[in-house]
Amino acid sequence: MIFEKINTVPTSEELLDKAFRRATRAMSGKTITGRRTAIEANESMMLTAANILTDNLKNIVRRFPTFENLPPFYYELADVMVGVDDLRKSLSRLDWASAKIHEIAREHVGNIRKSKDPIHVRKQCFGRISSIIYSIDKDLLFLNKARNKLRKLPSVEDEPTIVVAGYPNIGKSSFVTKVTGATPEIAPYPFTTKGVSIGHFFVGNDRYQVMDTPGLLDRPMSQRNEIELQAITALKNLDAVVLFIIDPTETCGYEIKDQKRMLDEVRSEFKLPVLVVANKSDLPQYKQLDYVDMKMSTATGEGVSEVTLKLIEMVTKAIEEKQKDEEEQIIENEL
Repeated sequence: MIFEKINTVPTSEELLDKAFRRATRAMSGKTITGRRTAIEANESMMLTAANILTDNLKNIVRRFPTFENLPPFYYELADVMVGVDDLRKSLSRLDWASAKIHEIAREHVGNIRKSKDPIHVRKQCFGRISSIIYSIDKDLLFLNKARNKLRKLPSVEDEPTIVVAGYPNIGKSSFVTKVTGATPEIAPYPFTTKGVSIGHFFVGNDRYQVMDTPGLLDRPMSQRNEIELQAITALKNLDAVVLFIIDPTETCGYEIKDQKRMLDEVRSEFKLPVLVVANKSDLPQYKQLDYVDMKMSTATGEGVSEVTLKLIEMVTKAIEEKQKDEEEQIIENEL
C-alpha cells in the first residue's frame, strides 16, 4: 500500500535526544591532550549530531509519497483526510530545517578551528540546532498524525473497479462474495462505520476489483457530511462503474420509493456508468420495475454471471472512452 512505508515521525525531543546521545558517544573514548584534540573532539560531536538530524529529517520527507505522482483516488483521500497542501508545507519545512542544520554545523566547524574555547562553540552550535528542531515541532506532530491516518486507508488498486451501492440488507456483500468466489477482504476505511469489502476476480489476465462501501453508499446523500461526500468524490477517480442494487421485495426493510430516490442521488453524484439490478428475484414478493436494467438472485446465483459480464462490458467501455479522450486531449495540446 502506498502509505505503508511511512515510519512513525519522531518528536523534536526524540530527534534531539537521539542526535546528542550519538554525539556524546562519538566523543567517548577520545583522550583530550591539548587544544588540537579538543577541537577535533568537539567538531566530531557537532558533525555527528548534525548528520543524525539531517539524515532523519530527509528520511521522513523521503518516506512520504510524491503527491503529484499519486493515483487520483489516493490524492483525493489524502486531501480529504489531512490536506495535501498542509502536508507539502510541513515536509517543505523539514527540508528547510535539514539544510539549515547542515549550514549551521559547517559554520561552527569553521569557527571552532579559530576559537580558544571549542566547548563554547560546540554549545552555541547545539543551541542553534535545537532552536531549528523546536521550530518544526508542530510540523513533526502534524506529519505523525497524518501518517497514522493515511496508513488506515484500504488497499485499493488502480484497476477496473465495480463499486456496489444500495441500501443495507439488499445483497451487496453477497454479490461481492459470489463474484469473487471467496470471502472478500474487509479493509478499514476512515469514512465508514464498517469495513469496506474488497474482492477481486480475473477474466483471462485482467483483474477486476469489487467494492462494497457500507456507511458511504447505503444511505441518502442528504444525510452525509462534507467529508463523506468528498470521499465519494475520491471513488469517482477510479476506473469504475456503479452496480446499484434494488430490492423490489422490500424485505430489506426499505421502501422502493426510498431506494429509487437514493439511486437518483447516486447517479447525480457519481457521474459514472450505473447498472441498476433488482435482487431477490427468487422471492414471491418480487416486483417488476421499469427502471431496472437486469435482475438476479444472490441467494440462488441466478443472473449473477450475466450481471457480472455486463459490468465488465461497461467498465471496459468506460476505460476505452477515457483513454480516447486523453489521447484526443494530448493531440489537441500538441497542436
